[in-house]
Amino acid sequence: MKPSDILKKVRHVEIRTRQLVTDALSGAYHSSFKGRGMDFEEVREYAIGDDVRSIDWNVSAKMDKPFIKVYREERELTLMLLIDLSASGIFGSVEQSKRERAAEIASVLAFSATRNNDKVGLLLYTDDVEHYIPPKKGRRHILRVIRDILFFEPKGRGTDHKTALDYLNRVQGRKSVVFLISDFIDSRPLNAGDDAPLFSTLALTNQRHDLISIALTDPRESVLPNVGLITLEDAETGEMVELDTGSRSIRERYNKLAAKRQASFQTGMRRKGLDWIQASTEGPYLPALRQLFARRAGRF
Repeated sequence: MKPSDILKKVRHVEIRTRQLVTDALSGAYHSSFKGRGMDFEEVREYAIGDDVRSIDWNVSAKMDKPFIKVYREERELTLMLLIDLSASGIFGSVEQSKRERAAEIASVLAFSATRNNDKVGLLLYTDDVEHYIPPKKGRRHILRVIRDILFFEPKGRGTDHKTALDYLNRVQGRKSVVFLISDFIDSRPLNAGDDAPLFSTLALTNQRHDLISIALTDPRESVLPNVGLITLEDAETGEMVELDTGSRSIRERYNKLAAKRQASFQTGMRRKGLDWIQASTEGPYLPALRQLFARRAGRF
């Protein structure tokens, strides 16, 4: 793709997501993620309605009238975007592929962070860490993040969440807000038990950082249409499978396996108390994102 085409695509994503942030998520991001603490700002004269617990008794005694301490939130946060670039993300049966949807969601989050003066960093991974951009501020930086999510060419094809999260924990010493965007599809069976490697890995990172997962889906991954004889390729392993979608039993088995995997994922996330939402390439994702922000804001 020519540089001009890349720039055009990135600019299109910027325009679309900036509007979404302005129209739909204004204030929601800020109220969902709290700063690192409270810093003392000033002492001012007490006014009716102020919390009496904030009275500075030493100053009040010297001035012979009540004064209170005023604090401000130490707001600046670091938002880390972890994007799974394994080969299964290329798939898309509708207008957007999972990778394109990941880029759009990441862009919305990045511009929301920018509006709140937070830093944004990026980590792209497959079965290894592919690309890391340290957290920074500014529009040029965000545009670079979007460009790399859309056009970075990974060397690997598989998925290893643990490798990516271990790397994050090494390079990000301070607590960060982490959004991990993935379809959570790999060649290993998904066990929802407490000892499941995926959920244990996510829970461990969540103890150090504030981790939210976004599970990408495509409608054709859960329901197999009746289109006759087809050949499917596992994008991450290259394995080819021929299926007769005209067979009702084959379609039902495919659908049941997909539903079982989805149920296992949901159960595993709930058992570990992890925050997550689902985002399909087919429908809008903003309602789920707004609900996530509202749910988190209600905890404070």
